[in-house]
Amino acid sequence: MHAYRSHTCAELNSSNVGDTVRLSGWVHRVRDHGGILFIDLRDHYGVTQVLCDPDSPVFAEMEKVRSEWCIRIDGNVKARDPELVNAKLPTGEIEVFVRDLEVLGAADELPLIVFGDQEYPEETRLKYRFLDLRREQMQDNMKLRSDVVMSMRKRMWVQGFREHQTPIITASSPEGARDFLVPSRLHPGKFYALPQAPQQFKQLMMVAGFDKYFQIAPCFRDEDPRADRSPTDFYQLDLEMSFVTQQDVFDTIQPVLAGVFEEFGGGRKVDQDWPQISYADAAKWYGSDKPDLRNPIKMQEVSEHFRGSGFAIFAKLLEQDGTEVRAIPAPTGGGRKFCDRMNKFAQEQGLPGMGYIFWREKTADSVAQELGIKVKEAQAKLKSGEVEGGMEAAGPLAKNIGPERTEAIRQQLGLGVGDAAFFLGGKPKAFEAVAGRARDVIGKELKLLDEDRFAFAWIVDFPIFEADEETGKVDFEHNPFSMPQGGMDALNGDPLAVKGFQYDLACNGYELVSGAIRNHKPDVMLKAFEIAGYDEAEVKSRFGALYKAFQYGAPPHGGCAAGVDRIVMLLADQQNIREVMMFPMNQRAEDLMMNAPSDPSSDQLMELGLRVIPQD
Repeated sequence: MHAYRSHTCAELNSSNVGDTVRLSGWVHRVRDHGGILFIDLRDHYGVTQVLCDPDSPVFAEMEKVRSEWCIRIDGNVKARDPELVNAKLPTGEIEVFVRDLEVLGAADELPLIVFGDQEYPEETRLKYRFLDLRREQMQDNMKLRSDVVMSMRKRMWVQGFREHQTPIITASSPEGARDFLVPSRLHPGKFYALPQAPQQFKQLMMVAGFDKYFQIAPCFRDEDPRADRSPTDFYQLDLEMSFVTQQDVFDTIQPVLAGVFEEFGGGRKVDQDWPQISYADAAKWYGSDKPDLRNPIKMQEVSEHFRGSGFAIFAKLLEQDGTEVRAIPAPTGGGRKFCDRMNKFAQEQGLPGMGYIFWREKTADSVAQELGIKVKEAQAKLKSGEVEGGMEAAGPLAKNIGPERTEAIRQQLGLGVGDAAFFLGGKPKAFEAVAGRARDVIGKELKLLDEDRFAFAWIVDFPIFEADEETGKVDFEHNPFSMPQGGMDALNGDPLAVKGFQYDLACNGYELVSGAIRNHKPDVMLKAFEIAGYDEAEVKSRFGALYKAFQYGAPPHGGCAAGVDRIVMLLADQQNIREVMMFPMNQRAEDLMMNAPSDPSSDQLMELGLRVIPQD
């Protein structure tokens, strides 16, 4: 028999009754039922119930065993009594009577309990990650992650891609975040960098004639942490293709991701129609370039209904250039308490407030106020039909702009009794983000989201340039390596009107994919950087390899990268990306388990020619 096990803790069933077996694993929990010890023995694959009574030669040793001890047992497989069968377990038909026991690893008192669903502070979980990972949910998350990566690889190979590895130690190259620098011992005073992405290398592969490349690539960025982003490193499905258009890239990655979500989405609906929404429309309709399309709310501009109206705040605002008023429809949100709650939300976001109108059945109170009569008299007139009932608009805005304008707004937004609308005004860039968050909150609170669905959308037509509002200086707004739509002709016009062949894929409010058709023409590349204030010498200095390669017959090429961690987070129905990463950092970019970052020794610093300057 094998030194540690003849079977895993998920393999035994009724066909094994009478067999002598050997199992190894961790003590999941211990139960003492009147002198009979029951132990749930757990390994990576599952759980088997083992038992021991005073007739067993190792009963005394078994009494000493505690939770999370690692043990080996030998025993005989027995059938459970029919009324004791556990249908929830693959091994639920049997149990193993223990004849021999070996303690492989005793456990000290546990800083966190593996069995059950107890909540612990994240700092504790990360410090003792090796214990946290024993928990069932974490085991499931990591299995899912591994299976998703395997599925991605298979789907890429089926489409004719080959996997190639790119360097981990390379030169510093701005990709939109801070580099992690690595000092060179052989070249004192000089530094390598960990790659923010394989961007330049994969483009150079296309120049070298490798038509289709992919990689499950590690990326390193010194970023501020968020719930959906690691502050240090992450993995992406990285791909690049030659002789392709933007649509070719979409047609390549869609079946890969749709297939992964169908395979691992737990039966949730996966949208097959992925709309293409311009960056400008996404901002206008959803207040975000990664909209959650499970939420049916679509914002609309309603400036004309407030221009010259009795609501002075918006009327005066609209006299200024570049301003507008947008409405956020809120179906079923037509109650004063909800409207006041959303107004408070806007104030918490740093705005003065958020105007609103809600529509309701006409009340006796409003009729009495309108006609200058008593409420009882108004009730009688409504009941007799002398005064027509129906719908009325309520709220501060409705009183200020009057019934004609409120009715026009209602019809434009397609709202009715019991519905509401919220309004924000000013220069769009100043309020779009808050409007987008308000849309999300409204959708969730009013239960408008289709939770059982993965809704995808391509965001396209990103602007390449933006102008600083104070100085007017033009710089890159998004990826500087994207091919401008219209090529050199577009760059010779208004730079703020230039759109790039750049795209993101949004799913359920998260950005899953980012990519572009690359600017592979040296003259167009230099012109784009010139507009942003970079001369030829600086381009050659910072992006020398790419610029040089483009002089030697560069093919049109493009690609994208899909965030593996974020995809698994969605599939696992988790809100925090650290729940699907094996050994993540905490929110301060610290590894509490390995004590990183740590102070270097004097010898290390001396060897590298470095000195640490103490921070005040």
